Amino acid sequence: MQNPYIDTYREHHKIERVFKAVCELSKQLKAPLKVMEVCGGHTHTIMKYALPQLLPQNIEFVHGPGCPVCVMPKGRIDCAYKIAKQENTILITLGDMIRVPGSYGSLQEARAQGLDVRFVYSPLEILRIAKENPQKRVVYFAIGFETTTPMTAALLERVIALDLRNVFFHINHVLVPPPLEAILSAEDCQINALLAPSHVSVITGSQIYESLCEKFKIPIVICGFEPLDVGESLLSIVQQVLNQTPQVQTQYARSVTREGNRKAQELVKRYFCTEESFFWRGLGEIPHSSLKLKEEYATYDASLVFQDCLGGIAKEDHKNCLCGEILKGNKKPYQCTLFGKACTPENPLGSCMVSSEGACAAYYKYQDSSIE
Repeated sequence: MQNPYIDTYREHHKIERVFKAVCELSKQLKAPLKVMEVCGGHTHTIMKYALPQLLPQNIEFVHGPGCPVCVMPKGRIDCAYKIAKQENTILITLGDMIRVPGSYGSLQEARAQGLDVRFVYSPLEILRIAKENPQKRVVYFAIGFETTTPMTAALLERVIALDLRNVFFHINHVLVPPPLEAILSAEDCQINALLAPSHVSVITGSQIYESLCEKFKIPIVICGFEPLDVGESLLSIVQQVLNQTPQVQTQYARSVTREGNRKAQELVKRYFCTEESFFWRGLGEIPHSSLKLKEEYATYDASLVFQDCLGGIAKEDHKNCLCGEILKGNKKPYQCTLFGKACTPENPLGSCMVSSEGACAAYYKYQDSSIE
């Protein structure tokens, strides 16, 4: 069944026209242009519609750290595994997180061993689970960028209102600007433009990228998820580079404003504060790049309630896995010796293959591994 609203962003004549304009303008570029698409959703759009084949040789897409499952370090999964092992405990998380391997295996494997690990489509399902299991501790392993944090805050608000004493939160919410600043600050960074994530920007507004644009003097365009969106955003980037007028622009204006969703922002601010540091897969420690519960909500904080069993956080990944370099935009999935061989969606060794938004999963699904 056709959807006229979506189909207009997939109409091949429009896509062909905008990419031809990009190719024509690219002839005026004085240096190669490396554009990082921050969000994994953009990576899948780019690969699904074979958009790299429409690019001139002097423009390249590279992949960024915009998938919350991909950037979650092994140690955080280990924490969830240890919590799940405690008596009378139900561990709950979202979607792909259940399949990411940790030091002891994935949460899916933990469930196969008899531990009570569940995944939900909406965090609010946890209210029902907690009511049905009043004698058990129900722990929500919360992940995600600014997009999903308001849902966790809304759940906590409902837990407090209903006076549910058996629900706890293991918070792993991270922020978009800090890892981008870390990547762009690297001495060997060659990225000179960003396709900024759209769903995050619906919540935060475009304002969160303004300091990055000012500091690094690069174009940043908030891009929708359809192929025409990507083409229009890329055209805007090339025009900015040629005019030497780097700025934050919103191509996805049908959903994103400069201010964002104020109600969602206030909800997050009510319950969360910035954590001192967070260890990112592939990027290492990044200061003030994640959130934690405020002190007044410490009784709901699983990292405190279960602190005796958690111990240290492991930081090592599989020695041959290139997820870290892929998340920084330094490598492509097919450059990993494990890709498509030892590491597949059925048997993932790295988070970039596990996640439905991961770059490796996109390449595996849409591109032959021999293409370079």
